[in-house]
Amino acid sequence: MLIKPELSCLVVIDIQDKLAPAMQSPAKVIRNTALLMRAADRMGVPILMTEQYPKGLGRTVPQLQGIAPQAQVFEKIHFSCMNEELFQKAFEATGRRQVVITGMEAHICVMQTGVDLMDKGYEIFVVTDATASRTLESEKACLDRLGAAGAGIVTTEMVIYEWLGRAGTEAFKEMLPFIKNS
Repeated sequence: MLIKPELSCLVVIDIQDKLAPAMQSPAKVIRNTALLMRAADRMGVPILMTEQYPKGLGRTVPQLQGIAPQAQVFEKIHFSCMNEELFQKAFEATGRRQVVITGMEAHICVMQTGVDLMDKGYEIFVVTDATASRTLESEKACLDRLGAAGAGIVTTEMVIYEWLGRAGTEAFKEMLPFIKNS
């Protein structure tokens, strides 16, 4: 199934000041997540962001702050976002059945959130070039496990072009410079 903007929600997990530097390719993850946030904002896709224990790990990296004014940010202590009551309520209130997931760390919070969402019947898509762990082995294990369980393993451009659906639209013209410069 294609990822449709009217059916999907973007979930950005724990891309935080003190966590990001320890990840594999954090600049790439941040750049691609920013691109997805711009596209989601333009296409009317709800954005939910989390911060794992921000007192210790810091807030969301500055590069992602202010991109999408409607994005909601939730503090959490559970590894799975779905175990946080405020996040779960906000997510369910979107009414969306497809979940595009980016974030850190892939094999912990991304993986546990993805499994919980699939267990509840949601269709999830993990964005490989916008998701990271401290080691490539952990990152690969997450993607292998979620893919085997039925998650879509996708790239940033796959998501954006599926949301856009066709060339020549105003949304396509607005997003093209961001895509070309990423």
